[in-house]
Amino acid sequence: MSIIVTVSSMIIPAIMLFIVGYGMIKRKNVYDDFVNGAKDGFTTVIKVMPTLIGLMVAVGVLRESGFMTDLGNALGKFTDPIGFPGQLMPVTIVKIFSSSAATGMVLDIFKEYGPDSYTGNVVSLMMSSTETVFYTMSVYFMAAKVTKTRWTLSGALISTLTGTVASVILAGLL
Repeated sequence: MSIIVTVSSMIIPAIMLFIVGYGMIKRKNVYDDFVNGAKDGFTTVIKVMPTLIGLMVAVGVLRESGFMTDLGNALGKFTDPIGFPGQLMPVTIVKIFSSSAATGMVLDIFKEYGPDSYTGNVVSLMMSSTETVFYTMSVYFMAAKVTKTRWTLSGALISTLTGTVASVILAGLL
């Protein structure tokens, strides 16, 4: 185990050293490239900020109003029989918009049911196998100035559903 800890603590510095070394071999000004990349990243953050704030406010309002809990209780009548706890419906919906808000909800689930419970296992697997669809689409499409998203939303929602179903199946095997 100590070998894994040692190697894992050396990976990031090794990658950074490799990038700098490779840049020097190719006769690139690595520091200027880094600074320019950081400027571009900061510009992207500024452009995306209004969208992010809107998403966070919307999720916060829905969560604090109790709407998400009521929705989870209503949908739980249909999902409980197939092994998906109704208490996880709000997390599933919020995760599509905001991972940080969903993480807060996961902590609440851990406090109530425990991290080693069936519900805790499902939510843990679900959080690691699904993506924040609308956040990711808004950030990347805005940054790349994509206006025609085509099948992105439907594909992302199908993959989220697949990850959620896999979470239920895998948690049932634990």
